[in-house]
Amino acid sequence: MFEGKNGMSIDNIDEIGENHIATSAETPLREDAFDISDSEKISIIQDKVKDILITLGMDLTDDSLQGTPKRVAKSFVNELFAGLNPANKPELSTFDNTYKYGEMLVEKNIVVYSTCEHHLLPIVGRAHVAYISKGKVIGLSKMNRIVEHFAKRPQVQERLTMQVVQALQEALGTDDVACVIDAKHLCVNSRGIKDIESSTVTAEYGGAFKKKDVKRELLDYIKLETNV
Repeated sequence: MFEGKNGMSIDNIDEIGENHIATSAETPLREDAFDISDSEKISIIQDKVKDILITLGMDLTDDSLQGTPKRVAKSFVNELFAGLNPANKPELSTFDNTYKYGEMLVEKNIVVYSTCEHHLLPIVGRAHVAYISKGKVIGLSKMNRIVEHFAKRPQVQERLTMQVVQALQEALGTDDVACVIDAKHLCVNSRGIKDIESSTVTAEYGGAFKKKDVKRELLDYIKLETNV
């Protein structure tokens, strides 16, 4: 019988029901996660997806379905979950803040496409990322890319929010980093309660952003409409 790290067996899953479980700010990966190549992973996943579709009763000899197992496998490894591989993490090069800009910088409305790790259904929304320089600045596109990197893996939104902040804190050498994410979860919108209107908001505030006035300033920036 399969047993989790906390002693939870597969037999307990039904008892948990729809309860949201998050275990760590780190993505749960096995030590041997990258012992095989991407092409080997695609081949293995392709066979598993084929088995799933056959079990569901699908006719894989149909022209529309023949390529589905391989397409799904390639999208898992090369696209949807490419952020699992640390080799794909973007290089977060920084520069000296020679112009001495001392206010917060906010990159708002960064598109988030991720996948809920509980049902493997999409999470779609927007991220707002901010930092206050302590001598280093980072290219604007790098903020988008770090959100994209951590989103491209099976995720929970709380962990994604924290991982973005932690990565930028490390790159910039400052605790003064914040991230707010507002996203819809298709595991809520398309199944279960089937509530298509609700969204989930998470936030991680580091350093100066924990101060009430600084946090308020950030939230006011996020509310600003951008019409350009």
